[in-house]
Amino acid sequence: MPAFSVQAMRALVPIVFKKATELRDRWNSIMREANVKPGEGHLINVCSWASRATFDVMGSAGFDYEFNAIQNEDNELLKAYTEMFEVAISRQSGGWRTTLALYIPLWDKLLPDNTSRFVAKCQKVIQRVAGKLIQEKKRKMADAEEKGETYQGKDLLSLLLKSNSSVDLPPEQRISDEDILHMINTFMFAGTDTTSLAMTWTLYLLAKFPVVQDRLRTELRSVLPSTSLDSLTQDEIQSLYATIADLPYLDNVIRETLRLIPPVHSSIRVATKDDVVPASSPFKRKNADGTVIEEDVKQILVPKGTFIHVPIEGFNHDKGLWGDDAWNFNPDRWDDLPEAVKALPGLYSHILTFSAGPRACIGLRMSTIELKSFLFTLVANFKFMDSETHKIGKANVVLTRPYVSGKENEGSMLPLVVTPYVTS
Repeated sequence: MPAFSVQAMRALVPIVFKKATELRDRWNSIMREANVKPGEGHLINVCSWASRATFDVMGSAGFDYEFNAIQNEDNELLKAYTEMFEVAISRQSGGWRTTLALYIPLWDKLLPDNTSRFVAKCQKVIQRVAGKLIQEKKRKMADAEEKGETYQGKDLLSLLLKSNSSVDLPPEQRISDEDILHMINTFMFAGTDTTSLAMTWTLYLLAKFPVVQDRLRTELRSVLPSTSLDSLTQDEIQSLYATIADLPYLDNVIRETLRLIPPVHSSIRVATKDDVVPASSPFKRKNADGTVIEEDVKQILVPKGTFIHVPIEGFNHDKGLWGDDAWNFNPDRWDDLPEAVKALPGLYSHILTFSAGPRACIGLRMSTIELKSFLFTLVANFKFMDSETHKIGKANVVLTRPYVSGKENEGSMLPLVVTPYVTS
């Protein structure tokens, strides 16, 4: 897909660095306004800020549009996305509606509850704003064509529209505006929430493990340019990112976070035909009451239409693969992986976080660029400490989100004490 080509991802790097430095400066500004004294920290909800930052990246890289979410949290589209997913945590009817909707997709439309109606309202906002982006982009492309020029937009939407309108593409293979709108929704969801949560959980784990944080900061600061990031040329930024991308401990920390707390807790697939899945080892088939029906089962029959739950987090935590410390945060494990893990296929580092196979996540490189660039900028410039007054829990609300215990209805939050880093 041209929107995720190597060339397109290279063009993403300066955009991400711009937003990373903007976030750094915004935090420094907040601390100045709060009269935070040197050496003191300030409580910051890193979850919210990570979401706003990745949202801005998607606006610039995805649509060549400035959402300006880092500076202004009242962006209409950002609020619609955030509220649409956050409202699920307070759904009073429980998970049975979600399960029922798998088998009766029209259920929520036929008998909506308050949550369903609120989500529909948010979706209308998203469709309206995203629709405007499509029409505005088409207008710019048409204006360029009238002048005998080629529209030079390099954002994901421009590349998608140009590819879709190519004279070499048969009419029956072109996608409709409605399908493009659905793709934008996918881009926004997959390109913002998943990456922002990965960033959030990484900062949380670094706050929990200060020795790891200090070691990572030492590695990151060893490649800091002598001049400000803001003053670097495009080529210098590309060169800096190439260096950052090869930092071994940063790679270990990110891999370990994505293994331990994958943003997508699990997934569901549907069998499109009857199939037989071989078991990795023989097992006993049992009734619901525990009665053994069959011994030494070596394969699983999967009828067409069967829903298959893929436990991504469970796979990443399997002690039979990762060892007895599979549930622990240990970035050093990546220097000497168990042989059982090395033998596993996978899109990214033998873990299932980005899925696998032909339906695997196509945004892997984009997410990696964002994670490494933001973590480089933030960890090199700030210290992150656990807030002792806030107990953090996890909840699987579409994605694995952090919540403050006792304040779940206030939405995703992860407050950390953030202190500007000063060299001794």
